Amino acid sequence: MSAHLEKAINNLLKQLTALSARVEESVKRSFQALDENNADLARKVIMEDEIIDKQEIDIEEECLKILALHQPVAIDLRYLVAVMKINNDLERIGDLAVNISWHTLDILSEPLLKKPVDFQEMCRLSQSMLKRSLDSLVNLDANTAYAVLKEDDEVDRMNAELSAEIVEAIKNNPAKADVLVLYIHIARHLERIADHATNIAEDIIYLIAGEIIRHGKSI
Repeated sequence: MSAHLEKAINNLLKQLTALSARVEESVKRSFQALDENNADLARKVIMEDEIIDKQEIDIEEECLKILALHQPVAIDLRYLVAVMKINNDLERIGDLAVNISWHTLDILSEPLLKKPVDFQEMCRLSQSMLKRSLDSLVNLDANTAYAVLKEDDEVDRMNAELSAEIVEAIKNNPAKADVLVLYIHIARHLERIADHATNIAEDIIYLIAGEIIRHGKSI
């Protein structure tokens, strides 16, 4: 690797690490806003999404510039491919945190309604998967990435169980169906955050080992 390419890739990693930290904080705040019925915090998540979008675009442009100027091959090319995919997943996670925050505001605009389910464990696991996938990126740790993959099924199970409980609550209280449906959307967004964390873990494994993993299977 040339000195110029090495410097460009190191700078790219710094940008991706900064985006990762901001997305992780956005997810954490969206969960807190939901748990605490905190409208101000939900609005803050929504307002700061523009920063995440700009960082994502900057990273994509930097990747394309490196490809054009340095024409990397082998591990360096694999690194750039992985970064571009991770960059996209991080932006989508940021969008999901915004969606959760919007739903929180919609729920709070209605007469106060007791949450039909407890999201804390699903939030905890989704956030843990995201954190560990990002840790595996910073440390280039394939073992941590593989551990993330194993937990995706548990989040899927939680999503199915919570959604079934919410459907039952709708049957028992059809007058509140509109607001209760929002909780189903929130469960789905939590499940999608875990899916994107899994995608990041898969990309880390590809980066380190050159092994393509999709849907939990090697190709």
